[in-house]
Amino acid sequence: MTRFEGAALTWLDRFGRLVLSLALFAGSIAFLVPFYLMVAMALKTPQELATTSAWDWPRNPTLGNFAEVLGNPNFSFFRLALNTFFISIMCTIGVTLSSSMVAYAFARLRFRGRDRLFLLTLSTMMLPGIVTMIPTFVMFAKAQWVNTFLPLIVPAFFGGGAFNIFLMRQFFLTLPRELDEAALIDGAGHLRIFGQILMPLCGPVLATVAVFTFMGSFRDFMGPLLYLNRPEMMTLELGLMTYRGLRGEAWHLIMAGSVIVSIPVIIVFFLGQRYFVKGIALTGGK
Repeated sequence: MTRFEGAALTWLDRFGRLVLSLALFAGSIAFLVPFYLMVAMALKTPQELATTSAWDWPRNPTLGNFAEVLGNPNFSFFRLALNTFFISIMCTIGVTLSSSMVAYAFARLRFRGRDRLFLLTLSTMMLPGIVTMIPTFVMFAKAQWVNTFLPLIVPAFFGGGAFNIFLMRQFFLTLPRELDEAALIDGAGHLRIFGQILMPLCGPVLATVAVFTFMGSFRDFMGPLLYLNRPEMMTLELGLMTYRGLRGEAWHLIMAGSVIVSIPVIIVFFLGQRYFVKGIALTGGK
């Protein structure tokens, strides 16, 4: 390769990195614009919101909208937050535990029909949730689970979903089998291998599954809408929609409530961001 060709390749590499950086920057701005509008409207007074554009940053930002939302007697925010956190935490525990156990079986055990059963599990990802919504509701209604948290929590302890199983299985495949073989020689069973040897090595992928599950269950709207009809059992997303019906066009209050609901999800994502990125990278390393 001549010096001219090497310089051309270096220039093309720098140009490609520049284009990628610009594309990532533009994508970040596109995703941040709705959040900016939400925060800007939440900090405005009703008079300023009516006389200025939604794109304008408030001249005199106020936290009174947040105080009004939190103190509204018709919107028991803390009760809704307690319900939401309880459901989200229980779902996160159930999904991480059950999906890791199923993934361990698919990755480390040898049994007849294993690969076919794994493909069948993956095929459920192509089944839209709207198709199974009515049969699932009928099943839970006959079990008299409507107006309880059970339909939102119990399914998390039975497999954890095909995507999480796939993610965990791919990570288990990256771990050397010599660990299992050495433990089996020492007399350890599969339960001990799973719990004491492999699971401590799965921190990144467990954090990834936990972040995905917590964010999904925390922001779930359709599930609580179907199964929770009593006001004291509603979640934040469902309560926020109810609050919108009570306040009509009070967008400053609705946006303030949306900001409050979004804060826990943002905190969880940033706390688990390092493990989340590491888990995604290691899962594709096989």
